[in-house]
Amino acid sequence: MAALDVIVGTVVTLRARAARHYLHWVLLLVTAAGSAVKELDVFPPTYFSNSKTFLNVSMSFLIQRLLSLVVATAIWYICTSTFLYIEGVTGSCFESRALGAINQEFTSMNGCKRAGFHWHGYDISGHSFILAYASLFIAEETEPMASLEMASLPARRRTLLQLLYVALHLMLLVWVWMFTCTSVYFHDPSHKLLGTACGLLGWYLTYRVWYLKPLSPGLPPQLRLKAQED
Repeated sequence: MAALDVIVGTVVTLRARAARHYLHWVLLLVTAAGSAVKELDVFPPTYFSNSKTFLNVSMSFLIQRLLSLVVATAIWYICTSTFLYIEGVTGSCFESRALGAINQEFTSMNGCKRAGFHWHGYDISGHSFILAYASLFIAEETEPMASLEMASLPARRRTLLQLLYVALHLMLLVWVWMFTCTSVYFHDPSHKLLGTACGLLGWYLTYRVWYLKPLSPGLPPQLRLKAQED
């Protein structure tokens, strides 16, 4: 362990010095020399001259799927913020959940709740929205795993992928169950329907419209091939 600590410390020190003082020159030299080599056509084609190498394809796949997660997070933030805004501008502060006397002192939802009172406005169901949207997100993103050929994979990797696949679908079942409970026990009908509609719209505009276009995160591989065949 002591030897490993020394090695790590040495690498960290060299890396810090090199990165700060020399890396930019190295990058300039590499791009100039590499460009000259390409123009002179010195080296024959190799595995690394193929844009479809494992590293390029993996990085492209990873970036696309991370971008889809960023888009999903943005949709969640925009929708939930809008729901809260609507609830704030359409509501009033009541002294109890029985909605008896209105407390005129507080005109904002945050101030009303901090004072221990109850704010009542048009409360679009955030639960219906996020549970519907997240369930569809998982269903779309895990679709390629259902048709993934795992027979040729190493045993450990195959087991990890299978466990991940099962875990994600167990989560999907839990979310569908929570969505059902929300539908049965909570919120007014219009609140739940509108929240669900926002979730379905977010899914449709991304996976059925935008992700089919070139300038987008794109669909997962198997879904992309199916969309092209259709």
